[in-house]
Formats: sequence, structure tokens, C-alpha cells
Amino acid sequence: MPSMNLPSFDQFKQQALAAGFDEVIERDWPPHTVLDTHTHPFAVHAILTRGEMWLTLNGQTQHLLLGSVFELERDVPHDERYGAEGATYWVARRN
Repeated sequence: MPSMNLPSFDQFKQQALAAGFDEVIERDWPPHTVLDTHTHPFAVHAILTRGEMWLTLNGQTQHLLLGSVFELERDVPHDERYGAEGATYWVARRN
């Protein structure tokens, strides 16, 4: 089970900026949102802070819950699906 001891947004942001990410934001997704296969022109490092999501990458689906961390390199095809409560995560982007 993921630890419920989450950093604060400011702590997450400072760590991400120190690690070379140049943008840190909060993303909030409504219930049952589905994003079919797409890519991003930036790398991401994120932590789920509310709800649940399923991330499909290279044919493998991960079920992410509170405190789960995920990373994606830029231009990697992936799908996203969000649960009945929607989801929120903090995401650091390396543009």
C-alpha cells in the first residue's frame, strides 16, 4: 500500500526543480475521464494526490492510487483512465 505521508506541493515542486524539471503544476481530472493513446512533448514525474487512475504504457496497465509515483519520458505513447472520483496529481515537466 502506498504511504499516505505525502510531501507538500511546495516540497514536491522544490525537489522537482532541483532535479532539473522546469514546470510544476497540479492536474485535476473529472470522474471517468478517458484519454486514448497520446504523447506529450515533455518528460513527466508525478505523484497521485487524490483518487485513482490507470496508466497504460507499452501494453502494460498500472493501477495508481494515492501516493503512487509515475514517470514518462517525452513522446512516449500512453493511455490514461480515471476512476469514479476522478483524480488529482502534481506533475513536474521537463520541456
